[in-house]
Amino acid sequence: MTIQWFPGHMTRARREIQEKLKLIDIAIELLDARVPLSSRNPMIDEILLNKPRLILLNKSDLADARTTEKWMAYFADLGYTSLSIDSSTGTRVNEIPVKVRQLLHDKIERQISKGITPRAIRGLIVGIPNVGKSTLINRLAGRAIAATGDRPGVTKGQQWIKVGKEMELLDTPGILWPKFEDPLVGQRLAMTGAIREQVLNIEDVAFFTVRELAKRYWPMLSERFGLKDPPKDYEDNDEIVRLMEDIGRKRGCLISGGRVDLEKTSGIILREMRAGNMGRLSLEAPEDFM
Repeated sequence: MTIQWFPGHMTRARREIQEKLKLIDIAIELLDARVPLSSRNPMIDEILLNKPRLILLNKSDLADARTTEKWMAYFADLGYTSLSIDSSTGTRVNEIPVKVRQLLHDKIERQISKGITPRAIRGLIVGIPNVGKSTLINRLAGRAIAATGDRPGVTKGQQWIKVGKEMELLDTPGILWPKFEDPLVGQRLAMTGAIREQVLNIEDVAFFTVRELAKRYWPMLSERFGLKDPPKDYEDNDEIVRLMEDIGRKRGCLISGGRVDLEKTSGIILREMRAGNMGRLSLEAPEDFM
């Protein structure tokens, strides 16, 4: 399953971000805590240059807490300050302004020492589609001001949003990159809903999802869907199809002749995984990349 998706508005968004950089004090990079590295646009470092940065591991309430701790240590080793949050529930969102002021402490103190009254901090929110940027901004602003949705590509343009008296945030459209060098990256992003399903084969995405969950979280997968026998060989495609068919039968996804409707089954698998109905799942860990 090869996945590529780079709509024209993303090219425009990249250009507009670069044009606004001179106005920005700090970049706030939002990642999906379930797939931090796969949801990290490799173009962002090139775009942001040396701007101070705060990395937020969003949707942490859906991720394996122990794996999230590993990711925070990973980013600390790279010299970044990170924070695990959940923009939907508000978990630790109130700590963001504190972290931002800490990162900009020296700059603010220099201004004060020169007799300059610091203006509101200007932050840039960046991240891939459907990672929760607009939901986070609404949570910080305390009102529904940025468009949100459970599908990628909701934000189409930039807008400045006040967060109290001390911070202004620039919301930007999610930006993917032209080519996924590692096919697993595209597959993991498809699993989490970062890529529009209209450009995907939903059965392929669900197939990959079942194989990954069977490898990493068999007890949770089997309990959710009442499965008994794990695959004898995770790389055996027939074994994964067997699991999908078992799930379909358990959920009554049958068509004429008693055959399983794999498209309907695939939709159930993906909805339940993305909603956290199987439990807290991390789909990659730092050791996967070592």
